[in-house]
Amino acid sequence: MENLLMTERISILKKKMLSEPRYASVEQAKIITDIYKANEEKPRIIQRALSLKAALKQLEIHVEPEELIVGNRTAGVRYGVVFPESGSTWVDREFETLPTRPQDRFEVRPEDITYFREVIRPYWKGKSLEDVLWERCGKEIDHIAKVVKINQKDHAQGHICPNCKEWLHKGPAGIKWEADDRLRIAGGRQKDFFESVSLVMDGAIHFMQRYHKLLLDMAQGEEDGYRRGSMEEVARICKKLSEQPPETFHEAVQSLWFLFVILHMESNASSFSPGRMDEFLWEYFDRDRKEGRLNEQGALEIIECLWLKFNEIVYMRNANSAKFFAGFPIGFNIAIGGQDAEGNDFVNDLSFLLLKAQEHLGLPQPNLSVRLHEHTGDDLLKQSVKVVSKGSGMPQFFNDKAVIPAMEELGVDQKDARDYAIVGCVELTTQGNNLGWSDAAMFNLNKVLELTLTGGKCLLTGEQLAPNYGDLTTYETYEELEAVFQRYLDEYMELMVKACEEVEKAHIDLLPSPFLSSVIDECMKKGMDVTAGGAKYNFSGIQMIQVANLADSLAAIKLLIFDKHKAEAGELLEALKNDFEGKEVLRTILLNKVPKYGNDVDWVDQLGTKWAEYFKKRLSRYTNYRGGIYHTGMYTVSAHVPMGENVGASPDGRHAGEPLADGGMSPVYGRDITGPTAVLKSVSKLDKNLTSNGGLLNMKFLPEFFRTQQGIDKFALFLRTFVDLEIPHIQFNVVRKEDLIAAKKNPEQYRSLTIRVAGYTAYFTELADELQNEIIARTSYADI
Repeated sequence: MENLLMTERISILKKKMLSEPRYASVEQAKIITDIYKANEEKPRIIQRALSLKAALKQLEIHVEPEELIVGNRTAGVRYGVVFPESGSTWVDREFETLPTRPQDRFEVRPEDITYFREVIRPYWKGKSLEDVLWERCGKEIDHIAKVVKINQKDHAQGHICPNCKEWLHKGPAGIKWEADDRLRIAGGRQKDFFESVSLVMDGAIHFMQRYHKLLLDMAQGEEDGYRRGSMEEVARICKKLSEQPPETFHEAVQSLWFLFVILHMESNASSFSPGRMDEFLWEYFDRDRKEGRLNEQGALEIIECLWLKFNEIVYMRNANSAKFFAGFPIGFNIAIGGQDAEGNDFVNDLSFLLLKAQEHLGLPQPNLSVRLHEHTGDDLLKQSVKVVSKGSGMPQFFNDKAVIPAMEELGVDQKDARDYAIVGCVELTTQGNNLGWSDAAMFNLNKVLELTLTGGKCLLTGEQLAPNYGDLTTYETYEELEAVFQRYLDEYMELMVKACEEVEKAHIDLLPSPFLSSVIDECMKKGMDVTAGGAKYNFSGIQMIQVANLADSLAAIKLLIFDKHKAEAGELLEALKNDFEGKEVLRTILLNKVPKYGNDVDWVDQLGTKWAEYFKKRLSRYTNYRGGIYHTGMYTVSAHVPMGENVGASPDGRHAGEPLADGGMSPVYGRDITGPTAVLKSVSKLDKNLTSNGGLLNMKFLPEFFRTQQGIDKFALFLRTFVDLEIPHIQFNVVRKEDLIAAKKNPEQYRSLTIRVAGYTAYFTELADELQNEIIARTSYADI
């Protein structure tokens, strides 16, 4: 496959996509509002279905003449959609500042602001998810906000891998027939459910037919015969898909993209992921190749057209959430490789074509993941390393040896566990049967430690956030400090779970999702919406943030205050209150005279491991509102920056407001001084079952390392060590610090430079200053 090329068609489409301005759009909000006004007496699930159907029939659509894969939820590229069902209060507050805010900017049209304020906002005031949650539990959520960030408060639930295979085998017409058949004998809520599914499939059929008509109209005016023929073929495919399932590879890829466009139109959420594309698209690719309809170059061009479409959808968040999820991590995660249902190595030619598309394009989406295990072949492993060396931050790697047992511990069937996929950044899921709610909340372990040291007071504001159970000067032993730390953990976890329950209740009441439910196993069988517990698996995931800083801080306290008495408790507490002003000698000791997590110092690593295990064990006592269990993850997206802004100076020598460690399992940047293998050994002490919701290890290597075959081979062995140590995840940036500094200084010259943030890739120049600085500061390795 080395001689496969990126075609002129792809180059043209990529250039067009990157040059498009990014706007906020109220078009769908207008349609949704009109439908609700006209159907106020109907059940919410019917209102949702009618509004999606109307959007599919009315939204402006656009096609580029070069496209082989068509469809979008807006006429423009990378538009941010105002979605009033989930949130309009924040839009009202921030509309004018969208073009100038520090992170994830959108242009706005004055007439859209006017229409929003005069028509949309007045109708939805007090009715949106955001407003209802504020009324029900807003004060309680605010009360814990310094320690726990509760998510999903102003948008629908994403982070889901639909049953793509079933969608391809049935198509919207087949699913509509099934819904109509069940509707004949259904009653009560089941009747509403099947009616809603039928309505949205009507809309999906119409949506596909609209693209058929648009393409034929465009083809009539096209003088170039080759281009006209291409448009007519895509038009034929759209018409066919509205009536029957796909049969060819091109038809299957187009059908898949329609699925994800409509999912985004229904929910306006992030991280709907295709899962194992090399598995469920193989039958179409293999048949086409055998029957002479398609060669590898033609298949690659279709895949690269799909890759470009993945980059045309972004999610518009409020300013605060944009700090936690910076750089538009929309999360179309695709997994290749891994094991099959019997535990054998799974790889095929399509796996390599998907890698080649990433090598050619180097764009932030899709979030390409490679599953590794003990028997992964050298061909896939080394080709993946070569693609990593290109510098896009992809693919990232997942370890079947760690992930599959962790999922089985949750109660996942072995067959489903072996077939796992990834959603969003690094969140683990089964395919097509799981509402994993993997982004339920982020828990700041380091803010809890701060409260433990200060008697419940915030170092930044002096506010009494929690009861006073003592402070650093009153604890006679390290064990007393740990006991208070545990007490605060228990109390905040209890409050967090109550808040998460309220969020789930509100989603059930306000945001049922019939289109999504139709492609999640068990929902159609039960006649139950996915938000209400219709899926086979119903988990909720909580992120622990950040174990590296916690371990380093506890190590400093234990060693210097309680074990060796090299520092006074009162002196350290005052230094923290004053952000080390006048205490630089003490800060230097904290930074340089205490071992740090990430260097294979067992007693330090175990301090973090102990509390991660405690958090997981205590969280497992709870069940969520859908009857599923809570479990833990260790990843940050970009939350390590804003969560660091919320934490005062810490005993590890970190200044107030500085970022916490990136990733989730990664060491604090600059403190991993004994090499990448030591990092792996430290991280391996975190049990794989701590990250059943996803774990993230971020590392940075210099490009020079990959210039020889010897370097490639050495890196492949490094990844085999990663597998042997049962670490769930690893990802890499391959970039020079000097290039990042230059990109920050001259962003217009580096517009297409991508960087791995924390589980996802983003355009470096689109990130806010604080996040850019943190990425520049990460440790770079020249060797293993």
